[in-house]
Amino acid sequence: MNRFDYLQPASVSEAIAAGAESDTAYLAGGTNLLDLMKMGTARPKRLIDITRLPGLDRIEWLADGSVRVGALVRNSDLAYDERFARTFPAVAEALLSGASAQLRNVATVGGNLMQRTRCAYFHDLGSACNRRMPDTGCDAREGENRLHAVLGWSEHCIATHPSDFCVPLAALDAVVEVEGPQGARAIPIDALHLLPGTTPERETALAPGELIIALRLPVGAAAFSRNARFLKLRERTSYAFDVVSAAAMLEVEFGTIRSARIALGGVAAKPWRAREAEAFLASGPATEEAFTMAAEIALAEAQPSGDNAFKIELARRIVVRALDLAFAGTPAIMPALPASPFSTISGAKHVA
Repeated sequence: MNRFDYLQPASVSEAIAAGAESDTAYLAGGTNLLDLMKMGTARPKRLIDITRLPGLDRIEWLADGSVRVGALVRNSDLAYDERFARTFPAVAEALLSGASAQLRNVATVGGNLMQRTRCAYFHDLGSACNRRMPDTGCDAREGENRLHAVLGWSEHCIATHPSDFCVPLAALDAVVEVEGPQGARAIPIDALHLLPGTTPERETALAPGELIIALRLPVGAAAFSRNARFLKLRERTSYAFDVVSAAAMLEVEFGTIRSARIALGGVAAKPWRAREAEAFLASGPATEEAFTMAAEIALAEAQPSGDNAFKIELARRIVVRALDLAFAGTPAIMPALPASPFSTISGAKHVA
């Protein structure tokens, strides 16, 4: 690990002033950043510890029914918050399917939004990676790439986004509050993470020095609480990143779908919202045939980026499965294996 300066500001304004300097990184739970620094993948010259900033560790329910989650709320605290889990069950299920219990007790909401890709070539300093070092090439294109992107990738980068949490957030139109040297602004989560294009080194829409303050879920997101699921396929049952995942949410009335939300994970450099598939399902019957067609529409533009054509069919199937489960209804209690296709409906109570 390289030498770096360590700062511990007392306020958001102090943190932002310090963050405006070049080669600076904000430190919260550190479950991703510190690993990257130990490997040499990230080499900030200044580390700004924001863990003691006041007011960023709260879950606030606003008068209009929306919720504001501070950037320093821990993943486990949010997943086990009874009102939050009841209102946004797919988000809680995604949180509990990520990493290990120990990591969830440290990782924060803001840090989860800023996770870097788990592409092995990004982490390997001996490999060419346009995302880590621009214009050096992409060894993943001809390398071990069975888990890489099938949507939105470019010749410059085929990495995927690793977050489970961000997948249902994308489906629910979450908004990210940030503050920076130029003031405060709100970014729709669908615009926060960027596709690689010709500049894969630019991973988010954040300007230099901007700090994530909070996450907001709009009041309309609660309308899907009765029929919402997150499903994740991985190579082992726990503590593994997804091969593919899907969040599916429905508003159903007498067997007819009033509205639908679908987002996929593990398929692109950002959580992938399937808006055309949602439009297809709206106002139609909730049938297996409709779910199958929706999955076809959701993956219509998918293309292998290497040895990963199998992910396209897996993604289609997980969309159908997630829609099936969502239509069956949100379980009264969290399944024993959250987000796993091997979980049972009988479930288990949340235990912190």
